[in-house]
Amino acid sequence: MTSGSRTVVGLGEVLWDMLPEGKQLGGAPANFAYMCGLLGHHAVVASAIGADALGEELHNRLAGLNLDTSLIQVSRQHPTGTVNVILDGEGQPKYEIREPVAWDFLLWTHEWQQFAARADVICFGTLAQRSPVSRATIKAFLRASRSGAIRIFDVNLRQDFFSANVLAESLQLANVVKLNDTELPIVMRLLGFTANDERSSAGRLRDAFGLELVCVTRGSRGSLLVREGQCDEHPGFSVRVQDLVGAGDAFTAALAHHLLRGSSLGVMNEAANRMGAWVASQPGGTPRADAEALW
Repeated sequence: MTSGSRTVVGLGEVLWDMLPEGKQLGGAPANFAYMCGLLGHHAVVASAIGADALGEELHNRLAGLNLDTSLIQVSRQHPTGTVNVILDGEGQPKYEIREPVAWDFLLWTHEWQQFAARADVICFGTLAQRSPVSRATIKAFLRASRSGAIRIFDVNLRQDFFSANVLAESLQLANVVKLNDTELPIVMRLLGFTANDERSSAGRLRDAFGLELVCVTRGSRGSLLVREGQCDEHPGFSVRVQDLVGAGDAFTAALAHHLLRGSSLGVMNEAANRMGAWVASQPGGTPRADAEALW
């Protein structure tokens, strides 16, 4: 693929992360879309908010970040999503996720169907699939996408909001998967695969589901990228961590950006680790642009 602006969709949850210092825009799809916008793409958030004060504030926040909010649905029956976030001594977030909320009831509409057909990248995870309604809509969105679209399954296991069936169906609908080194053995076990070393496990997932790329992130120790006949490992960057909220989503955004550009695994891995490390060094998941981190 050539470089240039593409249409990138963060599909799933959008919410307020209730951090010790105050609320921050959250939800992996929204963080991902924001980072793709910083990289020059037409970034869209496909989600739902409540018809309440938190929802209005969230919508204004998204618009203020230059995100396309045309696929934000407004529910009068369910509130805007919130998550209590507690940071441990290393800045690692732990989440208490409210339910049910507006994004548990994503509706499959004609407008969403039309948008799905022209998206270049769609990123989704497991959390927004905890509800049967939203799960059906997310699957319909992915199935309506064109064959050349990049469909990234950013696993993001949260609490007990996942199952073997959700994982298997999501992998079948994706062509790229990203998960961390803690999630990898859980996913392998739930799918009935033997979990050996990370490289062979990633290769097993790639082969089993016909994936173009498997990415295993290792926190401060970098990441592993595996595609057919190729493998690349990056040691990561050393930064002073503010918090890790959104760092993985920034990694995924850089991954998507370089997949669109047709970059080598080495370039892709370097850029994704750099962007993830930059966000980890900033408070919250949507820091202001830094030209040195965006390439």
